[in-house]
Amino acid sequence: MKLEGIYAPIPTPFDENGGLYLEGLPPNFVHWLGTPLDGIVAGGSNGEWPLLTFDERVALFGACADLSRGKLKVIAGVHCPSTKESLELGLEAARAGCDAVLVLPPHYYKGQNSGEALRAYFTTLADSIGIPVVLYNMPANTGFNLESGIVAALSSHPNIIGIKDSSGDIVQIATLCRDTPEGFGVFAGSGSFFLPSIAVGCSGGTMGVANLFADACADILVSFRKGDTDRARSLQLSLIGINQAVTRRFGVPGLKAAMDHAGFYGGPVRAPLLPAEEKVRAEIGRIYDQFRSFYKGVSS
Repeated sequence: MKLEGIYAPIPTPFDENGGLYLEGLPPNFVHWLGTPLDGIVAGGSNGEWPLLTFDERVALFGACADLSRGKLKVIAGVHCPSTKESLELGLEAARAGCDAVLVLPPHYYKGQNSGEALRAYFTTLADSIGIPVVLYNMPANTGFNLESGIVAALSSHPNIIGIKDSSGDIVQIATLCRDTPEGFGVFAGSGSFFLPSIAVGCSGGTMGVANLFADACADILVSFRKGDTDRARSLQLSLIGINQAVTRRFGVPGLKAAMDHAGFYGGPVRAPLLPAEEKVRAEIGRIYDQFRSFYKGVSS
């Protein structure tokens, strides 16, 4: 497997009582399968992974692998506090039919994250899980930055195929593209800095906004590669508002509100997260409609 293209970090569906609601997935997959998406991430940050039990994560992976019908790659977020549990969940993801796993660095005892400890953690998983490993740098949530030097060292492992970097540090992202071997995928972790990332060598991105506008995300990538930088820049600048609304500004509740507004299944968040307030939902709807109208206009 090669890490490239457009991926959506999908939300995990819950019912009104907070239970896992896998019945909410099929209508969303009908939409995703009809877009230019190359794959999805199940059980990632947008999938509320810290709020899911081990068994719920396994059930989610299996459902996504089945619904993807082999047309979308499925990357499973398998990070757990211990190496042992991350390994067990990774093996379950492989059994469920997922194509790769996504793994954060250990971050509770972040003061003990020496280069040796990080290499041991990721190498143990990559040696044992049996499907490819994608590293995940998300310092806004973990409080720990997976630095480019460690990633470069890990990139020589034959089963570590890439990294999703959500730091927003374009110098770090550029350094990753420079210092990792050809074929190692460096992914932008947000639609807000997608164009700058592919301009320095990223092979694609995993972006919350791709749940809703995968076509626009793919358009940026294709336009840039064709040399139409004016179109790519215009799309990137216009995408920032809706991407920020479903990520940094309003978080997972915002993404789920946008999914509901678009006619897909967003549904409730799981406590301790709180649902988006009505005024926030109205603002998200306005931002969504504004971008949808803009993109329809430039694509017609």
